[in-house]
Amino acid sequence: MIRLDAHHDGSELYVDRVAPQLGETVTLRLRVPAHLSAERVWVRTAPDGEPHWDPATVERRGDHETWWRAEVRMVNPSMRYRFLLDGGAAGYAWVNAGGTVHRDVTDGADFWLTSAAPPPAWLDDAVVYQIFPDRFANSGAPRHWPDWAVPSQWDDPIHDEWRVSTRQLFGGDLAGVEAHLDHIRSLGANTIYLTPFFPAESAHRYNAQAFDRVDPLLGGDAALVSLSAAAHRAGLRLVGDLTTNHTGDTHDWFRTAQHDRTSPEAGFYFFEGDGPDDYVGWFGVKTLPKLDHRASALAERMLVGPDSITGRWLRPPYDLDAWRIDVANMTGRHADVDTNHAVATAMRATMAEVRPDAWLVAEHCYDASADLRGDGWHGTMNYAGFTRPVWSWLGDHAHRLQVMGYPASRPVIGGAAAAATMSEFVAAMPWRSTRASLTLLGSHDTARWRSAAGDRARQIAGAGLLLAYPGVPMIYYGDEVGLQGESSDAGRVPMPWDEGRWDHEVLGAYRRLVAARHESPALQRGGLRWLYTDDNVVVFARETADDTAVVQVSRGAHPTVEIDLPAAGIEHGLDAVIGDETAGRRLTVRAEDACVNIWRSSHG
Repeated sequence: MIRLDAHHDGSELYVDRVAPQLGETVTLRLRVPAHLSAERVWVRTAPDGEPHWDPATVERRGDHETWWRAEVRMVNPSMRYRFLLDGGAAGYAWVNAGGTVHRDVTDGADFWLTSAAPPPAWLDDAVVYQIFPDRFANSGAPRHWPDWAVPSQWDDPIHDEWRVSTRQLFGGDLAGVEAHLDHIRSLGANTIYLTPFFPAESAHRYNAQAFDRVDPLLGGDAALVSLSAAAHRAGLRLVGDLTTNHTGDTHDWFRTAQHDRTSPEAGFYFFEGDGPDDYVGWFGVKTLPKLDHRASALAERMLVGPDSITGRWLRPPYDLDAWRIDVANMTGRHADVDTNHAVATAMRATMAEVRPDAWLVAEHCYDASADLRGDGWHGTMNYAGFTRPVWSWLGDHAHRLQVMGYPASRPVIGGAAAAATMSEFVAAMPWRSTRASLTLLGSHDTARWRSAAGDRARQIAGAGLLLAYPGVPMIYYGDEVGLQGESSDAGRVPMPWDEGRWDHEVLGAYRRLVAARHESPALQRGGLRWLYTDDNVVVFARETADDTAVVQVSRGAHPTVEIDLPAAGIEHGLDAVIGDETAGRRLTVRAEDACVNIWRSSHG
């Protein structure tokens, strides 16, 4: 018998205000299964640092669960809370973001309320398509190759030496992206994330020479203006990529700083001596001098106001809709200096002034919870809370490709452990930060998901989890046609536009999964409840007031699982969206290979 936990999260079924202001009252709901029935329930907050108790009342009671309701007043800009159950079958139990605990707990896993402005509403329906501009499409425009470049033909292999591969230029440009907007739309993606378009002496362009112009190799400023206009006409949004942690050593600012230590630019970097080479490089790499955000002049140029780097690219004629911030976790941090939160809030304020619905998402490869307070980065790239556990569960265990720079081999875990890991990361941050974070199976910084998965079936199963999980799903260009690569450099292979080289079964699966997300409010913005987890299968529900989606992801063959839907708090029958079987009062979950199935019930 499946016994579910008491449940609350930050979604609309449980919290009626996403950004309550000071003095406002927030309605909170808790669902408690019959085996945990309580006589009394309270919400525990700590306004002004002192514990406070608001009683809950029964909103409705059924055969299988009871819904409790409480009203909480917003006293501080950020408030944490958890529920206390007392009496009945529950005995004495706390319910926090980590689950139900029959002992006293710290505040560390409490739920969050924040009065900071919420993430943009358009993220609900966003599906992001990441493009590495040099490797996506070549418009055929004539160009002059710089001396540092290693010119390559579109079908040339990626060089196996990174010092060469990072200088290989295949000729992809922004006009090439514009020429293939129909492919992106046919996939169902509606947001394009471009890795940096600034001039730089590399294919990846994370060692920028300037932030005030588009690389001529990509077509220059005019090409970005044209792409942005075409994308917006097609209903697509555009995300830019900015390095706030460092520049390249050929950057205009840095060259001034090196040659004139009395210049304002000299204060933009961490110099630790009087010589021109006495500066801090990111991770000691001297070609990537690290920015010192204590300099007010740097803030004025990069962060603050509509004419800053942050602001100017969000305005016409470029009209970016968002920034992805490279190395956000290390931005402003060096030794005893930590200006990270100040950078995030300054960017957020500028974006709110220039484009109020702009999105600010931070690269963070590990636990980002300490940096997600609601008033800075909207969300993170969820490598730690999604990519890594999914690779560890669904990935090819005979050939364990690594995710980021861990010294140990990637672990092999079951579905229950993967779900527990993902739940722990969800519990560590505000729910709205989870929903505003990028979920991803791979990127320009990882091996290809198809190579990590090992076969088509597991690739598609992972894509199902990606498109059904809370957050903003991101598809790395070419994953949808089965591109492979066993390292980040090898994964940056040019997009093959000969459709005879595509895996059309994978492409069809991606299109169906993206469509399923677009069609279901529950998959876009619903809560997350795990209904069943085992080594080879996970089953979870996403729910809003009017829509329910139940998702099965299986790693391989496993025994049949029967889920009593009313006992799981799902009163409506389910129709198959991905898969064949419908379900009335019982859902039968089975698999003979890796797979994804999605059922849905609309009950408005």
